[in-house]
Parts: sequence; structure tokens; C-alpha cells
Amino acid sequence: MKRVGILTSGGDCQALNAAMRGVEKGLRENIDELEIYGFFDGYKGLIYGNYRLLSHADFAGILTRGGTILGSSRQPFKLMRTPDENGLDKVEAMKHTYHKLNLDCLVILGGNGTQKTANLLREEGLNVIHLPKTIDNDIYGTDVTFGFQSAINVASQAIDCIHTTAASHNRVFIVEVMGHKVGWLTLYAGVASGADIILLPEIPYDINKVIEAINKRTREGKGFTILAVAEGAISKEDAALSKKEYKKKMEQSKYPSVSYELADRIREISGTEVRVTVPGHTQRGGSPCPYDRALCTRLGSAAARAIVEEDYGCMIAMINNETKRVPLGEVAGKLKTVDPNCQMIKEAKYIGISFGD
Repeated sequence: MKRVGILTSGGDCQALNAAMRGVEKGLRENIDELEIYGFFDGYKGLIYGNYRLLSHADFAGILTRGGTILGSSRQPFKLMRTPDENGLDKVEAMKHTYHKLNLDCLVILGGNGTQKTANLLREEGLNVIHLPKTIDNDIYGTDVTFGFQSAINVASQAIDCIHTTAASHNRVFIVEVMGHKVGWLTLYAGVASGADIILLPEIPYDINKVIEAINKRTREGKGFTILAVAEGAISKEDAALSKKEYKKKMEQSKYPSVSYELADRIREISGTEVRVTVPGHTQRGGSPCPYDRALCTRLGSAAARAIVEEDYGCMIAMINNETKRVPLGEVAGKLKTVDPNCQMIKEAKYIGISFGD
């Protein structure tokens, strides 16, 4: 009998169900005696013993369904060693649940914080496999994460829709795309949708360069400008502040996000009419796109094979379009950021896209 636990942790995305389905199908096809336990609401279910034995029927028909059938929650890694309000040792509680069910392996789907906790459990002696989930595409050691392409589609559609109204009213539009620390989603959605200016966390912007790009379009007879702005975009002035100083500034800011501050500065300096659109959590919602469905099927199948072969303590990565097993200890805690000098940015600049630098 092979007993496998599975959970989804952190922010949701469109392809979590597709990935779990891939794992389940791969296991049932190759293991005669199998039990799969689903933990509800991420690590919370593992901590407090909230789980259910899942049947094959639970995984039927979920390939195209967004969200997660198991639910999710955010359990910050930095608090994992801190007892809960009742004094419960969360790490020991997770280990207790794992051993109580006599699990052979725990499959964990999630992003960077989730991955760090998965590696912690590995260090505590549990057999774990991590599947890289995040719309931000910022997990180190894999070329792509599932959820990323689906989010690109949603963000691109939002920018596409803004084009017509921006052109109708000759306005400057800022579309704020998710991504606090990295700009992969903004970069791809911005290029895919023909944004004129793309602002990323990795490239602090000069407001004068932004105004210059807007004015250039005006001189060329183009009455509108589209800015794709990552929610973590930062000006050169703010980038020069210490983390403590910047945090204090943001806490005291009257603006709900960086895009509204940027809009005000553009208005003040140029007198241009500016509108801000924030697609927000729509970027996590809806059905997974066909690319993510195929990706998750492959990652899930590869995870199942690793379990059958009893090769644990790894993340299933996609590298050069091939699934690979990457040791968790080599990648946990590392962030994959956009290289300001990467080929894609150079090519975008070559066709006239401004990055405000």
C-alpha cells in the first residue's frame, strides 16, 4: 500500500487542480494499492489534521477547473517555528499528522514560501515533493511555473481592452499587473499586448524618462499611451531608500498602490489626463489555459513517477521543455528575478518600448 498526502498552499492560481489530477492519474495508473489524503486549506490542514481520503472520482473533471478543490491558505514560513495562539508547535504537529497517516510521501503545490516550508519538512525527515505554482514565475530552478501562462492571458486581455478606450479618449492608461518582487508577468503581458511603457521592480524608473516616452508618442501623433506597471514597480528615488525608510514611506502613503502615485506624478509634471486600472485577483481566476493544462499534466505525471521510484526531497521543474527533479535544498529560498539585461528586454527596447530607465 502506498499512502500519499497532497496539499495546495499560498495564493491560488488557475492550474492547481490540473496538477493534482496529473499526480493522481500517474499514481493510480502505476500503483495497485493506493491511498491519497487531501489536506484542506494548505499547511493548516496538515497542522490541525483536517484531511480526507480522496477517491478517483474527486479528481474527475477538474482539468479545466480553476482554483483548488482542497482550498488554500497562507502560512508564512517565518512563523512556522512560532507556536500558534494555543502554544501548538506547528512543525511537530505537521510531522505528527504525517506519521499518524503513515504517509510515504507528501506532495506540496505552492510558491516560494510554500517551497521553503516543504524544504523544512524535508530537513525534518519527511518525504516531500514540491510542484512549482505561482502566477509570478519567480521560483528558482525551473524555467516556468504553472499558473504563469494563464495569468499572462488574463492580464493581456485586460490591457487589450484598455487600448480601445484609451484610443477613444486620447488618455494615458496605467494597468497595474500583479508582481510585488518580480516583473515576469508584467513583462510578458506588456509585450504581448503592445504596452508602450513597462515598469518592473527590477528596473527602477526615472519619472522624467516616463514623461519623455509619453511626450514622444504625442509628438508622433499617437494620442494615447498604455503603461503596464508591476505592483512592485519602484522609482529611482525610492530605490535609493533603505528598506526601513521605504516601508515607512509606504505605510504613510495616501495612495492605494504605486500606480496611483505614478499617475499623480504624471499629471503634475505633464498635465496629462491619466486613468488607472487594476485587474487584481482576476489574474488568478478563471480556467487554466491549454498551455498550463498540458504543463500541469506533465509535472503531475513526473511527480507520480518520482513517488513510484521513491525519489523524494525534490521539486519537479521544467527545464528546456523537459521535466527534471531538482533537489529542494538547492532551490528553496531563492528568487528568480528578471535580468534587466536579458534578451527579451533588449528586444522590447529595440522596438521602442520604454522601461523608464
